[in-house]
Amino acid sequence: MVEGRCHCGKVRIELDTAPAGVTECNCSICRRYGVLWAYYSPKQVRITESAPTDTYQWDDRDLFFHRCSDCGCVTHWRAVDSTVDRMGVNARLLAPEVLAAARVIPFDGASIGTPTF
Repeated sequence: MVEGRCHCGKVRIELDTAPAGVTECNCSICRRYGVLWAYYSPKQVRITESAPTDTYQWDDRDLFFHRCSDCGCVTHWRAVDSTVDRMGVNARLLAPEVLAAARVIPFDGASIGTPTF
């Protein structure tokens, strides 16, 4: 198990396994958030919140981006369609040694657009 936390610690994420790779997307929202996405089935992720997360949707409104309502760290995204078996976790919330072991995969979301899920 691998664990990550937002800055204040009110949102904790537990993953079944460490990410082998993380995606660095340059689309308008990801570059502003400064995130590295690790992708999982929601069944492999447990999120504990002692403060509720705020959500944001953009563009085609198919994703909810979650952030801690206290410290503001972006924590994860989930698909609006609950049958989608994929979610993104902000790997920058993981321990530095876990993140350092993952391969960074660039994705040109600015030119290509958001990947389909």
